[in-house]
Amino acid sequence: MARIILTLVFSTLFYLTTAIPSPELVDRASITTLSSDTVDSYKPYAFYSSTAYCSPESIMNWDCGENCNANPHFRPNKTGGDGIRAPFWYMGYDSILNTIIISHHGAAPGEMQKSLHLESNGSNRLSSLNIAGSNFTTLFKPLFDGAPDDIRVHANISTTQLFTASDIFLEWEYAAADERPTITFVDHSSGAALSLLDAVYFALQFPYITDLSPPWTKVKFVGYGLPRVGNQAFADFVDEHITVVDDGKGFVRINNMKDPVPINPSRALGYVHPSGEIHIQASGEWDTCPGQDNPDSQCIRGAVQNDANGNKPDNYCPYDGVMMGC
Repeated sequence: MARIILTLVFSTLFYLTTAIPSPELVDRASITTLSSDTVDSYKPYAFYSSTAYCSPESIMNWDCGENCNANPHFRPNKTGGDGIRAPFWYMGYDSILNTIIISHHGAAPGEMQKSLHLESNGSNRLSSLNIAGSNFTTLFKPLFDGAPDDIRVHANISTTQLFTASDIFLEWEYAAADERPTITFVDHSSGAALSLLDAVYFALQFPYITDLSPPWTKVKFVGYGLPRVGNQAFADFVDEHITVVDDGKGFVRINNMKDPVPINPSRALGYVHPSGEIHIQASGEWDTCPGQDNPDSQCIRGAVQNDANGNKPDNYCPYDGVMMGC
């Protein structure tokens, strides 16, 4: 019945052109380097991720300082969450990119361990998610109807996402108005983990690959310092239904230098990243890393082989000069 209602409500939406840039690449073996123009084209998304750390009031008034000033054309539509069980989130319309931006508040400096149930081994080190905090769970079927039964996701992240998922879905159409935009989830760190589950939820409502009818709209994701969220089946589903959009550019996760957050939870616990990594090098180059969890030394998994090799401040900046926070 829910699917029938959604079909009646949203059947006026159509398949649209991309808002996320398709990179111009400079070839270098299997790892490729983004041009400076393409790197700059991701900057609006970095500011949107950073904006999620601002107060709901300042976001609705769009007077949150540098973050808001960087995207002056943005039209905020809704904020939500209570900042306790349900992290704050906001939504609105970018008229230049023709996309609805949806973003969750991530973990501010010093909050990452608490929000993702991480253990600390020192001021500059993170351990893998502990066994109690990294238990897998199935997707909540009333929201994720149609997802493969073998998908498993992080239990704590899944529980938190359920507090806001329905509210976000019910509100997004009001941000769309008549522009028929794409939908882009843009987030940082723990907020990116929540948004990835939201993106999967939305993708199940707006399918891209169907023999019955054209899809309604595109759902995309740009995440900064994203931790692992699910198992191999989850990563495969993201690749098949989100990454595949716009010739493989629908899912992008941007990792900064020696950030240890993206290597957690450990692959030894069964966690796998989807494809779509961009790794920022100490030189400032942005390199694309093909495949899931690419082990090359120029990619995050190879550059940060364990938490002791990481540098926690790299999780927050710089992303083409943008620091996460408000």
